[in-house]
Amino acid sequence: MVAAQDGRIAQEPPPSDAALAVRGLTVSYGEKPAVFSVDATFPAKTMSAIIGPNGAGKSTLLKAALGVIPRLSGEILVFGKPIDQARDRIAYVPQRASVDWDFPTTVLDVVQMGLYRKVGLLGRLSGAMAARARDCLARVGMQDFAHRQIGQLSGGQQQRVFLARALAQDADLYLLDEPFAGVDAATERAIIDVLKTLQSEGKAVVAVHHDLSTVRDYFDHVFLINVRRIAEGPVATTFTAETLQATYGGRLAATHLDELAVAGGAQ
Repeated sequence: MVAAQDGRIAQEPPPSDAALAVRGLTVSYGEKPAVFSVDATFPAKTMSAIIGPNGAGKSTLLKAALGVIPRLSGEILVFGKPIDQARDRIAYVPQRASVDWDFPTTVLDVVQMGLYRKVGLLGRLSGAMAARARDCLARVGMQDFAHRQIGQLSGGQQQRVFLARALAQDADLYLLDEPFAGVDAATERAIIDVLKTLQSEGKAVVAVHHDLSTVRDYFDHVFLINVRRIAEGPVATTFTAETLQATYGGRLAATHLDELAVAGGAQ
């Protein structure tokens, strides 16, 4: 923070390489704030995790940044521009539980929805675009399910399909809300491999994540929240027993905190 000319505290500008910057974000459900005056910076070309206990505001932060839910205050910048000027650079994967899987549509149809940004809702997809949708299904191992109704898929398969839809958008910033929730180990590995490939291609990934044991393996940058920002920075220096204790308090057993601290020191 820096002092403004009138003596008030002014917010520091986000770094020029920030894929997503949140400044002064406040979201309230009724009279209780779900996210309060939060600043967050997620670097470009980086795998970032948002972590915190249940009810800490992780998903709310992501949804409010996107405009899916209203915010009381706050500025959202995507690659240095207001989000309304950069939505075409963002792909979003919602929580699987928030989707109506009984909707009568096929796997291929869902993936092709990611292409309508380019042609409009009433536009017609070209053969090349349809081929791109199939290629995205292949990247997540779902090419053989193209004509299956989405409600007939397992939870892990459904998550792969929504990741394929995000891939079809060819975005620069991928925002994922609990992408590993309720999926099997093979699907989790497949998803992380795709996300790591995106990072190697220069994309930024920001994911709400709940499994503390895999944060060090999967991510480079971490943001810890419990209604307010607790800490953020590189995983190697920020994901510590001290910051976890500050974030979770008594919700994490002391032995688990010790194990995480030992794992960090062993790297």
